[in-house]
Amino acid sequence: MLDDQPCPCGGATFGACCGPILRGERSAATAEALMRSRFTAFAVGDVAHLLRTWHPTTRPPVLELDDDTTWRRLAVVGTERGGPWDDEGVVEFVAQHVTAGVRGRLHERSRFVREGDWFYLDGTHPG
Repeated sequence: MLDDQPCPCGGATFGACCGPILRGERSAATAEALMRSRFTAFAVGDVAHLLRTWHPTTRPPVLELDDDTTWRRLAVVGTERGGPWDDEGVVEFVAQHVTAGVRGRLHERSRFVREGDWFYLDGTHPG
């Protein structure tokens, strides 16, 4: 993805938003920033970033992305903690996608922990 293109997460351009985080040039400052970078990683197929930012206690040994899924849009519903001075946080979001021509959405409350850098811990799917 080119740095001057819109970032898949809905932020600024890829180069000013998630690009530097995916490339390892800077760390995510907040849980929300990490969640946005992870959505972007799903959108652009960056498995290495997803595994690198997944907490070792819950990270799967292998991650394969579905080639039939295209991630389209992200909406952050809310956050709890997860700021630059916090050690944990929750980000609730809705991510829209198309899989095999059928539109869908993923609604998740993701938990994050900061141990130097932020890591995705796990998520639940509100009813």
